[in-house]
Amino acid sequence: MGGKPLGPSGGAAETEAVTADALPAGLYLVATPIGNLGDITLRALDVLRRADRIACEDTRTTRKLLNAHGITTKTSAYHDHSGPGARRALLEQIRGGRAIALVSDAGTPLVSDPGYKLVRDAVAEDLPVTSLPGPAAPLAALQLSGLPSDRFFFGGFLPAKPAARQRTLQDLRGLDASLIFFETAPRLAASLADMAAQLGPRPAAVARELTKLHEELRRAPLPDLATHYAGAGAPRGEIVVVIAPPDEQAEAQAFDLDAALRGALQQASLRDAAASVAAASGLPKRRVYARALELAKESGRESPENPEGRKGKEE
Repeated sequence: MGGKPLGPSGGAAETEAVTADALPAGLYLVATPIGNLGDITLRALDVLRRADRIACEDTRTTRKLLNAHGITTKTSAYHDHSGPGARRALLEQIRGGRAIALVSDAGTPLVSDPGYKLVRDAVAEDLPVTSLPGPAAPLAALQLSGLPSDRFFFGGFLPAKPAARQRTLQDLRGLDASLIFFETAPRLAASLADMAAQLGPRPAAVARELTKLHEELRRAPLPDLATHYAGAGAPRGEIVVVIAPPDEQAEAQAFDLDAALRGALQQASLRDAAASVAAASGLPKRRVYARALELAKESGRESPENPEGRKGKEE
């Protein structure tokens, strides 16, 4: 059988060279550099050399990496526009005992890259799937942003159309996590403007050309970043935007929660009033409801189930 030689404890010996035998049949998800060609693991190079075929998002891009490391494995295209026939062909090769490596143009396969359906179908057929972890632009940008990293949400690319993009940002406004997005250079300024409008002046970072010679991190509040890129024009390179989680205290100061709730409580039930104010403010629903309940008690409303009830209403 192929694989690394085992050490005394039964694990792979860390210092020994990998074997030259054929790889066991299966689908191998191989992370590749996001810029610097040196950012590839020894295990990834071994699998790329020993695989029977490498399925690539773009064979020309992958060939540059393979040439840099003297790898001559055959390649074929597998990308967003590949249909069921392409997936069936790859799965048939795996069923026939072949080892197929899947790579994207850069970074980790399936992270805003093709491959999900191929993995889904392989899992459904109980075919072996192996992940070879490595570079990922969202995590690299999060590390460098200086923003909270204990909880984060990766949203891939935001919608291209402004209205859809704004709705998506509205939906994420109350999420208690750092937000990470990919963005294209032509849309960056408009997206940052929408982020500033929907999320407020949160701290943020725009990362581009990560691990490359001209790597750049620009850190500033969202409105400042929007202004900068509106004036500077579209930057070059791959872009990741990282946005800080909501600062509830700051947002509460900017939004008069009590005034909004008192007005809403005059027109709707406690539950509906809290829901409408939470949607308008972007504050957590649970917090808004708790404050609405306090205000309702102060004003004499009896309960959420009896929103019209007030002391002395039977008079």
